[in-house]
Amino acid sequence: MINPCLRCGACCAYYRASFYWSEADDAPGGSVPAAMTIQVTPMERAMRGTDRSQPRCCALQGEIGQEVSCTIYPLRASPCRDFPHSWADGQPNPRCDAARRHWGLPPLLPDDLQPDIRVA
Repeated sequence: MINPCLRCGACCAYYRASFYWSEADDAPGGSVPAAMTIQVTPMERAMRGTDRSQPRCCALQGEIGQEVSCTIYPLRASPCRDFPHSWADGQPNPRCDAARRHWGLPPLLPDDLQPDIRVA
C-alpha cells in the first residue's frame, strides 16, 4: 500500500510528540537526534516545534496535504512510530481524523488506501 501519510503530515503539525528521554541519541541506545528535541520534564522530551501553540515538528519536510516526509524517519520517536493513520489496522483513528480536519483535509476512508503498483 502507498502510505497516505506521505501526502498528509497533519499529525506532525497538530500534536506534541513527547516521549521518554532515553529515546534520544544522547542516551545509550537512543536514536532520536537530541538536537531536534526539547526537554519537557526531567523524564520527558518532545520534538522541537511540537511544543508550540501552532505545532510543526522540526523533522517534517514538505507541504501538509500535498507531499511530506520525515527527515529522521528511521530514527523517529515512539509516538511517531506508534501513530497509525486511519484504516491502517482496519479501524478509523479519531486522532488522525482530527489532525486532518484541522488542516482542512477530509478523514481518510478505506477506499483512500491504494496499492503500490510500482514495479520493483
